[in-house]
Amino acid sequence: MFPSIVLFAGLVNLVSSAAVNDIRPLVIWHGLGDTYASPGMDRFQSEVKEMHPGIFIHSIFIDEDPNADQRASFYGNVNQQIVQVAHQLADIPELSRGFDAIGFSQGGQFLRGYVERNNSPPVHNLITFGSQHMGVSDLPVCNPWDLLCQVARRAANRGVYSEWAQENLVQAQYFRDPQRLLQYISSGSFLPDINNEVLLPSARNSSYADNLASLNKLVLVLFLQDKTVVPKESAWFGSEQPLEDLTMNQPSGIDQTPMLSAPNTKDIIPMRLQTLYKEDWIGLRQLDESGGIEFVACQGEHMQIGDCWKDLVAEWVGGSLSVN
Repeated sequence: MFPSIVLFAGLVNLVSSAAVNDIRPLVIWHGLGDTYASPGMDRFQSEVKEMHPGIFIHSIFIDEDPNADQRASFYGNVNQQIVQVAHQLADIPELSRGFDAIGFSQGGQFLRGYVERNNSPPVHNLITFGSQHMGVSDLPVCNPWDLLCQVARRAANRGVYSEWAQENLVQAQYFRDPQRLLQYISSGSFLPDINNEVLLPSARNSSYADNLASLNKLVLVLFLQDKTVVPKESAWFGSEQPLEDLTMNQPSGIDQTPMLSAPNTKDIIPMRLQTLYKEDWIGLRQLDESGGIEFVACQGEHMQIGDCWKDLVAEWVGGSLSVN
């Protein structure tokens, strides 16, 4: 009798362990001025683990020293950072079968860069909160006491498309000035590449489209009162319309992405009217037409998430690795 009980208990533990191991892991990438091990990031991970018991979570870092990791969110070469992160993720056994991913602010477009360029191990669902997928046309104002941010902002403003800025200032590498698009495309070191915004169509990387379209779900979260990301619709792949194009007629009869601009503000080109979408430069249209994109609006300023994340993480994180 006793051996049977022990055997039964062993089988229960084995089944329980297998169930835990079958939970899809989660990878998160923090935003500007944050660190991989900040109290906020630790708290978020703890709450996700309460929601999905047994889930493995990895917080991406550029440097294991939190102070250096925070500095790397302002200063560094984004392309090199993504290469470093790709190696980091490939070396973690728990991620080998794939994972879900959450990017906070700039961490969102950086994770998209990982998907398009590497995606090995693969991302299943990607959730981005207030990310600058179509760049920013203005740099956010820094807190008066944030000297690191102030120095980076002043340096970027002096020459956002200079070679030095594009090699060393993170924000400059996703700055997309609608009045200097040619300079942005020719000088931008990061965002023009992952958006396949190139001068020669033959130079577009078709693997970017294949990789992004392979996502099960891309969840795009926009903050309705966001004044940090300009324009806020960048989180939904929207961008400001260049002044010289303001008189152009918009195509009619096209299902447009929601537009949230207030009256008397600059016109916004929504995702489904972007050339990169219509010509499917990065696989966005294919993913959208297969039902793979979710548009979510959260109340609050930039990264004031509140409880807005909970339903999204409940639905799109922590699924079974056995389900493709």
